[in-house]
Amino acid sequence: MELGEPHRHAEEIAELLAVGQFDRLIGSLHCLPIGDRYTEPPGQFARRPAAEVMRDYLAEIPRLIEQSEVFTVLAHIDYPIRSWPTEQAGPFDLLEFEEEFRHALWVTAESGRALEISTRLPLHSTILRWWREEGGQAVTFGSDAHMPSAVAQGFKEAAHMAEAHGFRPGKDLLGIWGRVD
Repeated sequence: MELGEPHRHAEEIAELLAVGQFDRLIGSLHCLPIGDRYTEPPGQFARRPAAEVMRDYLAEIPRLIEQSEVFTVLAHIDYPIRSWPTEQAGPFDLLEFEEEFRHALWVTAESGRALEISTRLPLHSTILRWWREEGGQAVTFGSDAHMPSAVAQGFKEAAHMAEAHGFRPGKDLLGIWGRVD
């Protein structure tokens, strides 16, 4: 189950988790504050410079990690890239945000969590390389499908990318893949 902004919704999540057991809890960040409200990247990009939004998003990841222990997997660290405003900001340049990505990945790795690789909207291979270089020990896969026909779409390609970066399946092929050195 994906838990959006668990560091901001601890009470609600505790109530939800008291209802039953879940195989895997995934933490994610979708919204950032803007004034007294929270909006997703497209709403942020409409009001603020794109690079500032991206940096604020990546700065929020360590807070998410440090302020919530309820999840074991971090989902879509690249979420704002999906709606990057190319017309206003130009093409997205991953290397412009290397330091911020690496810090967020390092904090996540230090916490012992796994990084999710989306099969539907693939994680950039460079981010996966940085994950490994920053100490990341495990990855998982998620299709973030939102509809049954998209479940596991792109899994084969995502698995090949994980293998190319030294991650291999554990006992459960679809479970957590560990780092092989």
